Amino acid sequence: MTEGDAVPGLGAAVHDTARDRSGRVEEHVGPRCRVRPFSGGRTWDADPAELRPLGQDELLRILVAEANARSSRDM
Repeated sequence: MTEGDAVPGLGAAVHDTARDRSGRVEEHVGPRCRVRPFSGGRTWDADPAELRPLGQDELLRILVAEANARSSRDM
């Protein structure tokens, strides 16, 4: 997100350009966001200026890849 843009809302699907990771915004802590990977796991702190919203096609691709990975592990 660029300066002047709003901080992404809770639950927003975002890509952290500084870490090249994607997830959902879990909470706001001071000026930073806490983001959790779509697959679960540990949250990380992110600067809202380094977050960009995911497009619908990107989000769908990520969620399908995660579901496929889970189903492969379950076999």
